[in-house]
Amino acid sequence: MSGREWLNRLGPLLALAVVFLAFTLAVWIHTGRNSYGTLANAQTMLAQSATVGIAALGMTLIIIAGGIDLSAGSAVALTSCVIAALLKHAGWPALPAALGGVAAGAFCGLLNGVLITGLRVVPFIVTLSMFLILRGAAKGIADNKTINPGESGLNTLLDQTGLLPTGVWILAGFALAVALLLRYTRFGRHLFAIGSNEPAARLCGVPIARTKILVYAAGGFFSGMAGLFQYSRLTIGDPTTAQSLELDAIAAVVIGGGSLSGGVGSVAGSLVGALVMTTIRSGCSQMGWETYVTEIVAGAIILAAVALDRLRHRGGS
Repeated sequence: MSGREWLNRLGPLLALAVVFLAFTLAVWIHTGRNSYGTLANAQTMLAQSATVGIAALGMTLIIIAGGIDLSAGSAVALTSCVIAALLKHAGWPALPAALGGVAAGAFCGLLNGVLITGLRVVPFIVTLSMFLILRGAAKGIADNKTINPGESGLNTLLDQTGLLPTGVWILAGFALAVALLLRYTRFGRHLFAIGSNEPAARLCGVPIARTKILVYAAGGFFSGMAGLFQYSRLTIGDPTTAQSLELDAIAAVVIGGGSLSGGVGSVAGSLVGALVMTTIRSGCSQMGWETYVTEIVAGAIILAAVALDRLRHRGGS
């Protein structure tokens, strides 16, 4: 294995280690105590990264297939509002309400796939339009307010219970399933083929339209799961939540070695990328920096990730 390949594989882990150690030192100097580099804080950051991490699983599939989904954050907000509305207004039990919310997210992804393949419009335009449509639908369901259904069994998914919260174990299970799907199934091979060279994949008999519809439906499902986690964290349905979450998910995939040109990506890399984004936001918070500073830093990280992707792609070519 060449040095470049080793760097591509270990680069995300090295970036995570450097960012974590840098903030550990910075917070120690700033506050005079080691409140960042502790096991308790690491557990908290794992729980915080679950929402971005599970959204990044869907984004990984979509980006490998050469697509993009700018509507993921809006789908998360819509899902949280659907779950809250089903609990409060329809009186559904916790599990059916959760399944209904996740199904709404999956339907949004399915609609993305149908529009992209049916209209033959680039994913950027379709998902940008859906970004606005789904955010508006969330505000309509919530009547431009938050929905507070009260206590339910969904409120504790990301609470610290034992070594890790339930939501983190759910994320780990789905991550393993997606990794196996990519490595050992025909569908996974089709995704890499379409993202690497769609015309050649079509000539080889790959069902392009069906695969794209399925991958966007899968992306919507994982956005729905992220919406469930977001509801559990906030315990309310909020139509304004998950602003820019889709950018964090895209950045996580790219930081983890995925390529915006398609055909490259891994589950492990995307999860490490999600941890990098959470580590940065948590570190900025513990440093006491203003929100606008955190947003500037996060934006710079996303820009750096895209620039790194272009350099990797150029080097590979």
